[in-house]
Amino acid sequence: MPERTLDATDLDRGATREAAVRAGRGLRLPKIRKNRPGTAAGINREQLDSLQSGPGEVRVTVIDYRADNVLVRTVDDIDGFVAGHRPEWSAVCWINVDGLTDMKFVSALAAKYELHPLAVEDLLHVPQRPKVDAFGEGPAGLPGTHPARLFVIARMLQLKGGHLSSEQISFFVGHRTLLTFQERPGDVWDPIRRQLQKPGSQLRRADASFLLYALIDAIVDHGFPILEFYGDRLEEIEEQVLMGAGQEVIPQIHRLRRELLLFRREVWPMRDVIRTLQREPHECMGETTRTYLRDVHDHIVQIIDLCDTYREFASGLAETYMSSLSIRMNEVIKVLTIITTIFIPITFLAGVYGMNLRHMPGEDWAWAYSAFWAVCLVLAGGMLVWFKRRGWL
Repeated sequence: MPERTLDATDLDRGATREAAVRAGRGLRLPKIRKNRPGTAAGINREQLDSLQSGPGEVRVTVIDYRADNVLVRTVDDIDGFVAGHRPEWSAVCWINVDGLTDMKFVSALAAKYELHPLAVEDLLHVPQRPKVDAFGEGPAGLPGTHPARLFVIARMLQLKGGHLSSEQISFFVGHRTLLTFQERPGDVWDPIRRQLQKPGSQLRRADASFLLYALIDAIVDHGFPILEFYGDRLEEIEEQVLMGAGQEVIPQIHRLRRELLLFRREVWPMRDVIRTLQREPHECMGETTRTYLRDVHDHIVQIIDLCDTYREFASGLAETYMSSLSIRMNEVIKVLTIITTIFIPITFLAGVYGMNLRHMPGEDWAWAYSAFWAVCLVLAGGMLVWFKRRGWL
């Protein structure tokens, strides 16, 4: 079988389909797309140049900063940016790319910063599981000709239209440079950008790895308001269930359980990512950053615990609804059973005296009809009194 060549159309089609599904119905279970067996791993510069760009706008912003200065700019001419150099005073350069549809931007940045082909493949093949890879000749790096880089994949979760939306974020961390690639515009990093505008802020005094910590911390902490939203929804559904809601509450419960399950699936691997960054030394990771990552680890553990609690609560709501439904059904059956029991002797009497036989006792009595009704009423009343004394009513 011939080797399957890499085709950007497949990537664009998959990304477009995934975006449409997420926009219409919220987050769905991810579909894993891999190359055929035997295909060479990684995407090199030649393969990048051969890929066709897809629809969609790509925006590149660059922030150069040090303790006493900051410069924010938008890159329109990628060739000019690649040919140029950062300002001499710049201590850290943060390059953020919104969108992965224009292969020209990805190819130019991959060539300028010598990104490893394996990392470029994971960058373009979304969704990937959150992870950390070390490249280059560092204490924890892989031997090779590429400069020392830490490649980190994280999942950014946001609420859009009341549904959970997940996006892959790729980080390339160097000694003085941080590259971030997002699938589409829109993120949770505005507080970080405002901090970089403040003179003397801790971010501006630290290295590139500390900026990585701040960005990951913002992604993790954004999980708290998402869980708060789900907590409010669960309380509303609980009130509906206790007030005797109808069957329309069941789809709401299952939708919440599904999104909480996917939330946990996206968040759980981030704990391993943070633990790896914290414990495994690398020349691009500062000691101060590793210390601050302990706080992020604590937050991710709290988020996972809250998510598990809400999932159990949602399962309990489903069980509570089914129990209340069963109780209501039992009440209906009890009422019908009592009515049936009351009418059994009356039906028996009506059947006996309804037989078409001659010489039935009382058929010539003038008061026989009234006596029949009197007997029926006495039987019904007596059975109701008996049911009441037994506690069945």
